[in-house]
Amino acid sequence: MTPEINKTVDKMKSVKANWDKAPDGPKKDAALKHYQAAEKAHSAKNEAETNKELDAATHALA
Repeated sequence: MTPEINKTVDKMKSVKANWDKAPDGPKKDAALKHYQAAEKAHSAKNEAETNKELDAATHALA
């Protein structure tokens, strides 16, 4: 894997860990939708979209 992909995978793990710790509610639901979109983009090897969705998930949890 390239360094960019490794950074993205690490970012996905971090966002997932934060999502797991978050209390149930609309913020967590919104973050889940973005995280699932990030997983889909990652599977399609679209790093830019993956990072965009991960950032949106992080923002939704804030």
